[in-house]
Amino acid sequence: MSQPIEVHYWPTPNGHKVTIALEEMGLPYEIVPVNIGRGDQFKPEFLKISPNNRMPAIVDPDGPGGQPISVFESGAILQYLGRKTGQFYGKDERAQVQVEEWMYWQMANLGPVSGHGNHFRNYAPSMTKDSRHLAYGAIRFTNEAERLYGVLNGRLKDHEYLAGDYSLADMINWPWIGAWRILGIDFDAFPNVKAWYDKIREREAVKRAIARGEETRRGPGLADSGADAEAARKMLFGQRARAPA
Repeated sequence: MSQPIEVHYWPTPNGHKVTIALEEMGLPYEIVPVNIGRGDQFKPEFLKISPNNRMPAIVDPDGPGGQPISVFESGAILQYLGRKTGQFYGKDERAQVQVEEWMYWQMANLGPVSGHGNHFRNYAPSMTKDSRHLAYGAIRFTNEAERLYGVLNGRLKDHEYLAGDYSLADMINWPWIGAWRILGIDFDAFPNVKAWYDKIREREAVKRAIARGEETRRGPGLADSGADAEAARKMLFGQRARAPA
């Protein structure tokens, strides 16, 4: 049996993508917690494998040629795992193109927009009292998130999954759709997305991945009050360029 893949992880939508894929593929893995509220992402040993100080990242001891390899960025990780196993990445070039289209769509659109919307709606009010700094961002990104849900709803009208068979495209998008509540989106207005989301939620591999995340999570939420939550917000949202040491 191959050695487990190290998953440097925190239970966020981007983290869930990777553990869902690993569970679906049946690959052994172990979680190395990267508590982003405490600054674990800035530790030198983590920056060696993820220079953008963002999780998730993986270290596969059984990489190409039997040699270890580290991979950062969730999309790159899923593509690597798809190539490694030959699973969930389409059976031919045409199918792979469809999978990649919807993977890149998530990375360029659904993920960033949902993240920015969540920030302005839920975290920023704890960081500034000037509502002028909040209203435009909250409205802009919530409206764009709704537009993106509409894109997905149209795609899923005549497709059970995003790219033919259940694939990496579904795994990479699904965790971010779980943000519909915190974005204030009327989920019932997108019935095809809701049906797709509920179907994937019932997959045993997805349940296992989410459970692993709950086991990992500790500490205050970013929207909480108190000194620990305030310190976590400063850690995550106060970053600027840092000159190399």
